Amino acid sequence: MGELILYLGGAKSGKTRAALKEAESRPAPRYYLATAQGLDDEMRGRISRHQEERGPDWRTVEASLDPAGALAGIPEDKPVLLDCITLWFSNLMWSRPLEGQDAAWYMDHVGKLITASAERSGALIVVSNELGSGIVPMEPESRLYRDMVGLAHQTLGAHAFAVYLVVAGIPVKIK
Repeated sequence: MGELILYLGGAKSGKTRAALKEAESRPAPRYYLATAQGLDDEMRGRISRHQEERGPDWRTVEASLDPAGALAGIPEDKPVLLDCITLWFSNLMWSRPLEGQDAAWYMDHVGKLITASAERSGALIVVSNELGSGIVPMEPESRLYRDMVGLAHQTLGAHAFAVYLVVAGIPVKIK
């Protein structure tokens, strides 16, 4: 059974950098499950810069909608960094009509990811933005998104071997 490790933090808190350091403490090659989509020039530039920064010991696998399925195609003993839950959930939210989305639908996706992680011997290191410390959004879609990300964090945290909150580039171990 592989280790599930969760890194949470605000935007630009250093959570991905901390997660990369965690992954790089493990043997190469390492895999990066990318949930970002290059839908505009700015995002394509970010993706390109991040790929260059990771270097040659990393293999990028696109996983914008199904990271659990993508994880199944990676050698089971290799470390994997999934970046990030919030982008994945944003992709899920816009992939189908909002009327068909509820907690069960989102948590089914999270459950598949947890199952896929448990079937591996290598670590799955997950990054996500902590959204629960802000104000309650005005729009119903934004509230649904915030709520589902929060439930995902709770579920992942319950199954995780370790959970870190990253603040000002400093990872603080929570679990």
